[in-house]
Amino acid sequence: MSARLADNELLIKRTFDAPVDLVFSMWSDPEHFKNWMGPETFDCPVVEMDFRVGGAFRAMIRSVEHGENWFGGVYKEIEPQTKLVFTFIWDSGGPSDGVETLITILFRETGGKTEQIFHQAGIATVASRDSQMGGWSSAFNKQQHYVEQTAKENL
Repeated sequence: MSARLADNELLIKRTFDAPVDLVFSMWSDPEHFKNWMGPETFDCPVVEMDFRVGGAFRAMIRSVEHGENWFGGVYKEIEPQTKLVFTFIWDSGGPSDGVETLITILFRETGGKTEQIFHQAGIATVASRDSQMGGWSSAFNKQQHYVEQTAKENL
């Protein structure tokens, strides 16, 4: 990942009070994915995953205000509990303006906490990048709550 971001990239780091295997499973297990994906006013009722390199995923998030929003991509690289790389595109254009982007997520565990480093590249415009920054940040708020609650329940 670049030390200096271009206008068509975004980078979001989050630290979760949860083990790395659980944080990684938020992205690899459809049932976990459904429980946090999408900004805070959205739910995610549909997730299909073929979680392997070359496999595809497709999901739908929805809200009263924005209706149904479908997105998907293809897994390019999977290193369990370490790294995940996949393409990402909205079916209907959405905030990515119909442009396929590349997402790389690194996972680092230290002392029972896990840092998730999310990088998205190839975003069409600065306005799209800013919109996606807001959406992902909101979704990661939900992810943080869900993963930490799940970690407590699994003690």
